[in-house]
Amino acid sequence: MRARSVIAIDGPVGSGKSTVAGRLAQRLGFECINTGAMYRAVAMAARATNLSAGDPRAEEKLIELLARARIEFAGGKILLDGRDVSGTIVEPEIGELASQLSTLRAVRERMRELQRKAGDRGGVVMEGRDIGTAVFPDADFKFFLDARPEVRAERRYRELRERGVPIAREEVLAQLLERDRRDRGRELAPLKAADDAIVIDTSELSVEEVVSTIAERVATRSSAI
Repeated sequence: MRARSVIAIDGPVGSGKSTVAGRLAQRLGFECINTGAMYRAVAMAARATNLSAGDPRAEEKLIELLARARIEFAGGKILLDGRDVSGTIVEPEIGELASQLSTLRAVRERMRELQRKAGDRGGVVMEGRDIGTAVFPDADFKFFLDARPEVRAERRYRELRERGVPIAREEVLAQLLERDRRDRGRELAPLKAADDAIVIDTSELSVEEVVSTIAERVATRSSAI
């Protein structure tokens, strides 16, 4: 038995799960683990070696790369081989490569191993796309956030513009729909709500409203145990 809970928050890009997970963890005094950042760190390491998902030897090369790469969280930052890459991994190109590489078994198995190791002690809010279904199917609490595609695309567009990334709204929506197609259709751990997850449509909700909804459900069930 874990001394503290594991809270899994899944959902597609733009659903608000990263922001919600961070604020929820802060409210509960938990650690927040952004698994998407881990996949993006892998993509950065792969790009540095000119490795692409279309390489016929991609999985073989990735096994070697993952064996020597150090991917860690420290102080809310994602580190790749000891270097803070938090600001670089938000680039659309890195996100696209991460999505492609995440379909490969070698990547998912290694990431799942690292994610379980990071969260198995409990006291974590872990967000991603397959936390409640594949990484922590035994999570104490499972939530799946979603929103209409156009709402998610607008959120993502604003986020990228705030970070100085030049991109058109139409391009953001096209990339988002392609990510959805790839994430939901992949053979390994496809994006979907766990059977016992609480699904929350965030289209018309503020971040604080979503955080409060989740925190209240966690508190209610915890007090009843």
